[in-house]
Amino acid sequence: MNQYYRPRRSMLYVPGCNTHYLERARTLHADSVILDLGDPILIECKEESRANVARYVNESGYGSREVVVRVNDLDSIWGADDIKAVARLKVDAVLFPNIESREDVLTALSRLDAAGGSHLPIMVMIESPIAVLNAKEIASASDRIACIVMATSDLISQLHARVTHERSAILTSLSLVILAARAYGRAVVDGITSDFKNMHSFEYACRLGRDMGFDGKSLVHPAQLPYSNDAYTPKASEIKDAQEIIKALREANEAGKGTVVVDDKLVEHHHVIAAERLLKLHDMITTLEESHV
Repeated sequence: MNQYYRPRRSMLYVPGCNTHYLERARTLHADSVILDLGDPILIECKEESRANVARYVNESGYGSREVVVRVNDLDSIWGADDIKAVARLKVDAVLFPNIESREDVLTALSRLDAAGGSHLPIMVMIESPIAVLNAKEIASASDRIACIVMATSDLISQLHARVTHERSAILTSLSLVILAARAYGRAVVDGITSDFKNMHSFEYACRLGRDMGFDGKSLVHPAQLPYSNDAYTPKASEIKDAQEIIKALREANEAGKGTVVVDDKLVEHHHVIAAERLLKLHDMITTLEESHV
């Protein structure tokens, strides 16, 4: 686990233009809140959104939730001012959209550092075909990348694909980004499901993403939170299995054996590493949820 690892079962986008939503996000059971200055914000509300986000972050109130601010594109007329404002805030990370290359990552870091944010980690959004193809160079660009966030809605549009329940059009893209993230020790979070009233499809997407290896899912509506949190929370049976795996292989090693069978399954050292990671995540989630009570 890298130094920025934490539960990100649910990352909720919160529009900076809406103070009601900014306030409500302080009470929701989201692991992370992404205070949004980006594309969804109307042009005439850009500066107001920036001021709102700065005020709400300075007032605190988000507790143990991870606070992330998504800025506008680096080459937009608002990007530079967003970065200057966010660099002075007590946020956990800055999310940069439309990252397509190693050079984009380094440019984002350079501008953030110049604004006084050299202490801040960043997150990067993968939302285009070229970004998916360059996922390896993006993931390896800097150890200050706390998380890679998929923008699947944008990706589907650029692929000229269709949204389906099975997500078949983007499975290859998702896998490529997960591979790059894991190769360089980065957290990686799935993209949104924009049809926030279709909970059957959303729940399926959460469990598919979990099984593929994502750390969590980004969300656009609070109603999606219970489904995402549940899907990415280790179950009691998984905790029990992990504890048994660790214990059984330790005892086998002490007896001079390199492997052991648990519940008719061969257990090796890499299973123990995965089990230890799951137990660590379980402990972190427990602490986080206790703070929300």
